[in-house]
Formats: sequence, structure tokens, C-alpha cells
Amino acid sequence: MRKRPQLYLLLLLCLLLTECRQPATVMDDENAVYYWRTEWRLDSIEVAFLQQYDIHKVYCRYFDVVMTDDGPMPNATITFGENPSPVAQHLIPTVYITEDCMHEPHPGLARKLVRRVLQMNETNDIERVSEIQIDCDYTDRSRATYYDFLSEVRREAESQGLRLSTTIRLHQLSMPPPPADYGVLMLYNTGSPRNFVERNPVLDFRDVQPYLSRLDDYELPLAAAYPVFLWQREINGVRIEHEVTADEILRVKKAVEHQRPELRHTILTYHLDNENINRYNTETYEAIYHH
Repeated sequence: MRKRPQLYLLLLLCLLLTECRQPATVMDDENAVYYWRTEWRLDSIEVAFLQQYDIHKVYCRYFDVVMTDDGPMPNATITFGENPSPVAQHLIPTVYITEDCMHEPHPGLARKLVRRVLQMNETNDIERVSEIQIDCDYTDRSRATYYDFLSEVRREAESQGLRLSTTIRLHQLSMPPPPADYGVLMLYNTGSPRNFVERNPVLDFRDVQPYLSRLDDYELPLAAAYPVFLWQREINGVRIEHEVTADEILRVKKAVEHQRPELRHTILTYHLDNENINRYNTETYEAIYHH
């Protein structure tokens, strides 16, 4: 009988260790959308879409950071034709950084970026902002510099009461996770544009499948983003359109959520636009945003 308390303690320790292996989530069950245009202006269809699917978060691209002869500089900054606060409960400023900006360190860049975001919020009376997201297609070459940069951004953001998220592409799952509060797994642009005859470069289950096993051990909380856009391009004077079927989106969604159930917590679509809304029917959007 004296050994029973020790047995209880051992079982409790095993349970705690098991739970520690699972990455803790910092997200609730929330629907979200990307806004990737250079002017903030919503029409009645887009407002209705946010309301119909109970979308509480809008990840809004504020500006890009591109490499110039003078170093990294902001580019294509969004203008706010109207105040987004009454529409979106939570607006998440998102900044896209080109990979070549991370080929070498740029002291002070993180502070400048956070200050610029805060200034844009203040200038446009944007309230209830609690987070910043950084989007970068980093590679093995740029990863160390990018992670150092993210650590600096995170410190700057935390000093302002903001958390930090970052995008995660499938090929980045093979790397150690970045220093962020969570990541958004980009389940689009998964294939090579040069292989468009056999596979859809926007999203093809066959391009996602090899990475599914990496989801189990990836130690960063994750949300998932799915494509609802049409990609048009010209090749030798012939216009090519890449549009993902609803079945393919839902097939990928089912597979990644089976591998990592956490991915049903926060679901995003890329991106909010009248044409994209009309591309799929109500049943498809309900299935995508189903938790």
C-alpha cells in the first residue's frame, strides 16, 4: 500500500511528459481570411461573406519589404479608403518580406518594421490589433538570418503587447520551427509552375502528401490556409488558368487535419475578393470553414 502514492506520481509524470510533446495551441476555433490588395475597401458582397462564415480575423497585407540598392525598403503599401475596424473584429497586419532581404543581417530592420506597422495603425485609427504576421519564403540559405530577424521582431512586438505569427510553407516543415507564437501553414502554391501540365501548381494533393508525416513532430502551433483564388498567366501567347477544385481543397483539408487535428482550430482562405467568393458555392465554403 505504501508504494501506491509513488505509482500515482509516476503515472502523473508520464502524463505530463506526454502532454509536453504536443505543441500547445495559442489559437481558438476561429475563421479567418487573407486580404491581399493595395487598397482597403470592401463591397457589400465581401462584408456579407465575413458575416456569413463568422470570420473574426482578417490577415491584411500592410506592405512588402523588398531588396534595393539601399537595402530593404517598404513597397506597395496598402491605403485605407475606409476604416476596417468596424468590419473586422481583429485585423492582423501582415508584412511580406522577399527572401533576398534575409541573405544578410540588416540591423534595425525589425524595429523599423514594427514601428511602421504601429504608425499605420495610429494614422488610420485601426484598433483592436493584437498581433503582427511576417510572411517570407525563407530557405536554408536565409533561415538563420530570418530567424534572428523574427526574434527581434518578436521582442519589439511583445514590448507593444503584440504577439507574432509567421507563414510556413510545406518545404519549411523540414527545418526547425521559427521563433514565433504560431505559424500559418500555406496549403497553396505547392507545386512547380513548370509542371503545370501534370499537376496544378496552386494545390495538388500529390504535392502535399510527402509532407504529411512531418506535421506530427513540427513543434510550433499551426493554423491552415487554403486557396480560393484563380491564377492566370501567359505562356507563349497562350493564357493558362490554374483553379483548384473544391474536391481537391477538401481532400487536402481532410488529410492534414487527420495527421494533425490542431489544424482545424483556425482556418484561413486566401484571399478576400469578390471574384474568389463567387468561385465556390456556399456548401464548399461551409466545408472549408468547418471545424
